[in-house]
Amino acid sequence: MGNAGFVELLPRRFQSNGGYPDKGLFIHLSVSQTRAGRRRRRRAMKGTLCHELEVGLPAGQVWEVYGTLRLAQLVVELVPNVIQKVDIVEGDGGVGTVLHLTFPTGTSGGPQFYKEKFVKIDDENRLKEAIVVEGGYLEMGFLSFLVRFEIIDKEEGVSSIIKSTIEYEVDEEHAGNASLVTTAAVAAIAEGVSGYLMKEKSGASN
Repeated sequence: MGNAGFVELLPRRFQSNGGYPDKGLFIHLSVSQTRAGRRRRRRAMKGTLCHELEVGLPAGQVWEVYGTLRLAQLVVELVPNVIQKVDIVEGDGGVGTVLHLTFPTGTSGGPQFYKEKFVKIDDENRLKEAIVVEGGYLEMGFLSFLVRFEIIDKEEGVSSIIKSTIEYEVDEEHAGNASLVTTAAVAAIAEGVSGYLMKEKSGASN
């Protein structure tokens, strides 16, 4: 049987206070020595991509969109060529909120949909993180996929930076799929949101 797991029957040799010597059998379970090999961590490749956009808007104003569900509502309107539909599966925009994102058909090689979960929202530092929990990249050999948004003060009350970061881990066997990951979507979202807010600001000042 080699190193595979097996059950071995051995004679029972137990005697205590006039017990039962050599009677019966006891079951000895041999733990497979290959189990550790089966549980061995899969070799994977990690990657990080980052995009930054400086905008002439206060960080707080930009965070009012990025830090809330308003972002999910606006992206469909502003960049429908990037995200076609966003459904709120559960939550109110806080940590634990789950969204179902649908992408336009014909998106070259990318996912058609996935569900993401908000795992971190830091209002003080204007930072938000979401991970893919179902579909999309997880069906393409990726072990994890995280998107992080940070709104950084450039000049207080005047300008800020929208920093979008993608972190992923992909199984070595599917390492070629890493080429499908780009910052194009988060860049388009940043451009769309900032343009929208600039128009909103301009309209309010007129």
